[in-house]
Amino acid sequence: MNMAHIATAFDRDLESTQALVLRMGGLVETALLDAAEALDARDEDLAARVRAGDAAIDALEDQINSECARLIALRAPTAGDLRTVLTVMKIAAALERAGDYAKNLAKRTAILSQMPQVPGASGSIRRLAKAVVVMLTDALDAYIRRDARLAEDVRQRDREIDQMYNSIFREFLTHMMEDPRNIGPCMHLHFIAKNIERVGDHATSVAEQVIYLVTGSMPEDDRPKVDSTGAVVARG
Repeated sequence: MNMAHIATAFDRDLESTQALVLRMGGLVETALLDAAEALDARDEDLAARVRAGDAAIDALEDQINSECARLIALRAPTAGDLRTVLTVMKIAAALERAGDYAKNLAKRTAILSQMPQVPGASGSIRRLAKAVVVMLTDALDAYIRRDARLAEDVRQRDREIDQMYNSIFREFLTHMMEDPRNIGPCMHLHFIAKNIERVGDHATSVAEQVIYLVTGSMPEDDRPKVDSTGAVVARG
């Protein structure tokens, strides 16, 4: 009876912590989309809100880590329960880094608003951001559902994000060669695109943690990646 009581208390505490993870994920998703919208609309006020909102994301990571430490100390989880707690901490860390990238995107808006617009560039950035947010949403959904198949699907989609990024990179090169005035804004836009691609890497990391949680081991094969020439390469 006492063990059942402890198990119930652990599950209740874990559910509360998982709710924080989902809240954190929601904030990161909104930050990414808002940062892309701010860039497209040259909305410096929205960009400022994205930058300010990063503090809430950081605070949630701190709260999650504190709750996980308390769970370990108070409940002494073993085997699968301990794996779950460690997975939660790693997912929170990935989300925090993704939030940092969203903040970095927003920082560029004020600079780019003073530069000539590059035709089609902001639309390409928004499409990339939306695709990455879908990846992140699905990775978190896979975690809640303990769905290793969905997590593997997210993991494989990282290749598509790389292809989108490489297409954008070539687009920027073309603009820079056509008009030297595009060099400055395209450099900033490339930085933004690369940051979004990195968020895709973190979404993939979340998916890999789900696979580890469900199966007890990380994926054995290297992540499929696409280099700047469009060739598929393996990256560990």
